[in-house]
Amino acid sequence: MAIVKPFKGLRPPKDLVERVESRPYDVLNSEEARSEAGDNEMSLYHIIRPEINFPEGTDEHDPKVYTAAADQFKKFQEKGWLVQDEKEHYYIYAQTMNGKTQYGLVVGAYVEDYLNGVIKKHELTRADKEEDRMKHVRVNDANIEPVFFAYPDNEVLLQLINRYAQTEPVYDFIAPIDGFGHKLWVISDENDINTITAEFRNMPSLYIADGHHRSAAAALVGAEKAKNNPDHKGDEEYNYFMAVCFPASQLTILDYNRVVKDLNGLTSQQFLDALSRNFEVVKKGTDNYKPAKLHEFSLYLDGEWYALNAKPGTFDDNDPIGVLDVSISSKLILDEILGIKDLRKDKRIDFVGGLRGLDELKRRVDSGEMKMALALYPVTMKQIMDIADSGNIMPPKATWFEPKLRSGLVIHKLS
Repeated sequence: MAIVKPFKGLRPPKDLVERVESRPYDVLNSEEARSEAGDNEMSLYHIIRPEINFPEGTDEHDPKVYTAAADQFKKFQEKGWLVQDEKEHYYIYAQTMNGKTQYGLVVGAYVEDYLNGVIKKHELTRADKEEDRMKHVRVNDANIEPVFFAYPDNEVLLQLINRYAQTEPVYDFIAPIDGFGHKLWVISDENDINTITAEFRNMPSLYIADGHHRSAAAALVGAEKAKNNPDHKGDEEYNYFMAVCFPASQLTILDYNRVVKDLNGLTSQQFLDALSRNFEVVKKGTDNYKPAKLHEFSLYLDGEWYALNAKPGTFDDNDPIGVLDVSISSKLILDEILGIKDLRKDKRIDFVGGLRGLDELKRRVDSGEMKMALALYPVTMKQIMDIADSGNIMPPKATWFEPKLRSGLVIHKLS
């Protein structure tokens, strides 16, 4: 069962939300954060990308940068740019992309659920990235940014959310950088709060969709605070961390594509001949060609698009990892033909999120930067949940969720 609780969210006043809110810290670099913040001293980037408060080139992992985050967080509260709710609430956060809206519940997720596997992950995390986020949580004593969970569809919660969706939200804005819509409602009714808590308690698992490093960091700091507190009782706020939980069926997973610098010494024809051993290779011409189904890939090479359909026997339907298109392409194309064996470290390969479209793949090849591009059919949420349930880990660079959560709408203080 999944344990969640409401919390006293720290939020911007309605008239300031569009000045405070930001993209997540990990989807842009320091230079981009500095540019987007501009002269807006209320931008959350001053807290989540605190290196922008220092001269360009300052190491974002310098101890003084983390200290600056805490100083900025304190400043935001003192100036009234962030104000804490007086009572514990759940919140509904809606995102609209390309006419489709998904509704998430903002909750306090239970640290112990992460540690004991009720909250399930599908990606490996890196210790250095975990430590970076742990330092940020420690110095602020807060979860400044939420993590992104999925939960099995639930009719009771769906009806509750739909009821609130008919009312006026507290926040309602369109993010200028991508044109996606964002709304937030506050759930203060005790009966609704109790219903949400009870419905989550009936769920065997929650699933991390996006934010594996933030989840790990938040849970590990919570466990750390419990261990270091001689009077620990178990009901302290640090036993929970902030998550936005969406029904699995509402989530949009985009393709996560690959571009490669060279053909490992092969000519284009030799590469196509090598592909034909495991794929049906069909030339599609110069117009963009997107994979239409699982186990079909699109190749862009020398100004032409090709459809690559994996032949029967090249994958095992009973292997939850091996059946994934990211696994098939990694094994049969990137490894066997191109000699790319470590997707995390090999400098010959790069990755392009599906929101950028096939035009971005074409641009990077036509520019001469890359030799070829490979477009994949998106992973499904069911595949992710099946893999997490089986205790397996997805291959790297397998999922790209959109839209990303905006940061700064709600913050969770740990004490």
